[in-house]
Amino acid sequence: METNQYIEIFIEESQEHIENLNSNLLLLEKDPQNKGVIDEIFRSAHTLKGMAATMGFENMNKLAHKMEDVLQEVKNGKLSITSSIMDILFKSVDVLGEMLNSISQTGEDFPADDVIFLLSGIKKMPGNEEKAITYSGSLSINEYEEDIIREAYKENYKAFKITVHIDKGCMMKSARAFVIFNNLDKMGDIINSFPPVEDIEDEKFDYSFTLHFLTKEEKEKLEEMLLAIPEVERVEIEEINVTPSKEETEDTQILEAAKKTISQNKTSKSVRVDIDRLDNLMNLVSELIIIKTRLEGLEADNKNPETANAIEYLERITTSLHDAVMKVRMVPVERVFNRFPRMVRDLSHELGKKITLNMYGQETEVDRTVIDEIGDPLVHLIRNSIDHGIEPPEERIKKGKPEVGTINLKAYHEGNNVIIEVSDDGRGIDIEKVKEKAIERGLYTQEQIASLSKDKIFEILFKPGFSTADKVTDISGRGVGLDVVKNKIESLNGTIEVFSEPDKGTKFVIKLPLTLAIIQALLVKVGDEKFAIPLNSISEIVHKKEDEVRNVQGKEIVLYRGRVIPIIRLNEILQTKKVESNGNLICVIIKKGENLACCTVDDLIGQQEIVIKPLGKYLSNVKVIAGATILGDGQVALIVDANNLF
Repeated sequence: METNQYIEIFIEESQEHIENLNSNLLLLEKDPQNKGVIDEIFRSAHTLKGMAATMGFENMNKLAHKMEDVLQEVKNGKLSITSSIMDILFKSVDVLGEMLNSISQTGEDFPADDVIFLLSGIKKMPGNEEKAITYSGSLSINEYEEDIIREAYKENYKAFKITVHIDKGCMMKSARAFVIFNNLDKMGDIINSFPPVEDIEDEKFDYSFTLHFLTKEEKEKLEEMLLAIPEVERVEIEEINVTPSKEETEDTQILEAAKKTISQNKTSKSVRVDIDRLDNLMNLVSELIIIKTRLEGLEADNKNPETANAIEYLERITTSLHDAVMKVRMVPVERVFNRFPRMVRDLSHELGKKITLNMYGQETEVDRTVIDEIGDPLVHLIRNSIDHGIEPPEERIKKGKPEVGTINLKAYHEGNNVIIEVSDDGRGIDIEKVKEKAIERGLYTQEQIASLSKDKIFEILFKPGFSTADKVTDISGRGVGLDVVKNKIESLNGTIEVFSEPDKGTKFVIKLPLTLAIIQALLVKVGDEKFAIPLNSISEIVHKKEDEVRNVQGKEIVLYRGRVIPIIRLNEILQTKKVESNGNLICVIIKKGENLACCTVDDLIGQQEIVIKPLGKYLSNVKVIAGATILGDGQVALIVDANNLF
């Protein structure tokens, strides 16, 4: 079967099942008796097994099958959930995830014999010895042998329980038993015997033995053959009937459900679409917006009412089309959030802490490109909260706090932005320790740091290589966490703020644009050049006189609504021609979190919807420019990155 065309669907659906396994295993750990959760985990493992087998990934199939075996024992009540078993199940899911990554990158999985060995050993753990299903008489058959019988039924075999009585005058019982076994082997397969074969060979039996036998022959023929053997006194033969396994029943149910799904899919209103196709569609919409802007420029010169009406209608259509494409590209942040409960569980165990993760607003939707990039920064922030923020249980109890710490992960919309908050109820940021480390690393002198505000001290945490950890561990201390977070968020045209109170906790607030492709911007002139400033970075536009500018410690400042804010001369930063201001300054007040600054420009062109085009890897180090856009007249305008002007 040609599987290449299905590999992407397989990877995507397998990822969903692995996420499902992780989230449900976390629930099972908290409530080991929850039958619904156990059934859900079993179904995910069962589906993964079938999908992997269909695609030809045998190693993945074997591991999922072995997990399924263990979960079947749990379902049947023959296995009790313990912390050791949970650790093995979690490890198995991790390896399944690694296999899936390997398949997506190389097209192949890999053996997982060590994990399969751990899963196989679960039944041998104290208290989990295998329980046998007992039939009438003294011979029993275990789960494994019962499965053999079921599989044999599918090939039209019959299973018989045969008891053979040998004449008590027989001088060599073991030899007679050997003849019986040899004749039976010619007609089928012996599954097991009682006493065991070794005891029969040593004549450790009392003139009779029982065995289970698979054959395609009829009962009468077996009886005739056995009675024809000398010194066989009599035989008792009865057919074994086993009920279908729960797995087979579920397979039937799944098949029926699949038939219904196929029937329903004829009128299905949803379809999977490759993200590249959506990117292409977004690019086409972007080009349409560019040409619409150009037509608006031409219409301004012609002053033709009919042309103006047509262009106005085109603008409504392009805006609606843009909104429609954006909605298609939007995905819930749940896609990112789902990975964190497992991470919190593992790290809290590793550090000996008790932590609860609460997640809110998982349904909040963000552009797919933002979702792909925001995962790593959130990982750093949550790890930071676990390691630096939440105290060990004994320390929390001394402070009068609950021994279980809390981390809250929240997402919500605010205008054209999405806000993501990561907060904890831990020890908070130790400002004195931050100051001490900053002086130690030579970032500030004692006098300089004494004059810094609380917000400015928090900003030190985002300096490259800065860490307050006293020792380097696998989790922290290398100083590569928060600066990576800041750089990544700012590359997404977002901002990050920190709020913290001693012994009450810390909160990181991330503000991101809903989309990175098409934005509203203010077009300005700086010298002879046109630039675009994203509208979500602008607080207000004001006019100031040159004589209102003051110079403090070599820096220009101006008073704005009772606040002292710095002046940023864009012509100096962007290295454009200086234009005489005639004593008047056009000030674009830009914001970065709670911080404000006054950017001076030479002229205002107006607000416009622009399409962001990347600069390419050769210009990726230009910090104050976020990209470029094509204007209606065909000119290229650079987009100012307000975050990097401060």
